[in-house]
Amino acid sequence: MAQAYCVKCKEKKEIQNEKEEVTANGRPILKGTCPVCGGKLNLFIKK
Repeated sequence: MAQAYCVKCKEKKEIQNEKEEVTANGRPILKGTCPVCGGKLNLFIKK
């Protein structure tokens, strides 16, 4: 599982319910939620 920075918790958390998507400009990204506060987490990944 990947980790991303949670702005609400102010620390890195593991991404839950992660989905791989592509942004409007073509960059791959992982989207998911924080296991503690339920906030949105985003992480850019390499192609």
